Amino acid sequence: MENLEVLTLYKLIILYMLDKVDYSLTKSQVFDFMLEKNYTDYFTLQKVMNQLTDDQLIESKFKRNASHLTITAKGQETIELLKNDLSDSIKEEINSYLADHEVQLRNEVSISADYYKSTTGEYVAELNARERNTDLLSIKITMPTEEAVSEICNNWQKKNQDVYAYLMENLL
Repeated sequence: MENLEVLTLYKLIILYMLDKVDYSLTKSQVFDFMLEKNYTDYFTLQKVMNQLTDDQLIESKFKRNASHLTITAKGQETIELLKNDLSDSIKEEINSYLADHEVQLRNEVSISADYYKSTTGEYVAELNARERNTDLLSIKITMPTEEAVSEICNNWQKKNQDVYAYLMENLL
């Protein structure tokens, strides 16, 4: 059985991470940090995530093949009361990680591309760019084949900034 203090530490780390960003993090991003730092294993993290969700300290929404995590008001109150229980070295590791990976973390949750088959038999790509819960750009493109629409979605992930800059330059 896991030590209760250790599980509490993992919960505080996750709450601290989510409290430090103004966007959602995916479960995978949080797991990457925790596993990279060798804090614990995957199964313990899964248990901790479930407890945080059950206790309504975090909210998990499944979007675009990923669980997006946000801290709740109750979670913010909890971390405010208990953040001093985290060592300064752990806080610094989290702060450094978030600062070093900010662009990558934001892009992973703010840039999305998905597609579906329409009732006419064609494929529709839905491309989105969001920042701080605000849609910056939303595009739908209809293509005749799944291969073409899949390529558009893949390229959106790589070239969204160029497309956005092009549109702004030519539309303003």
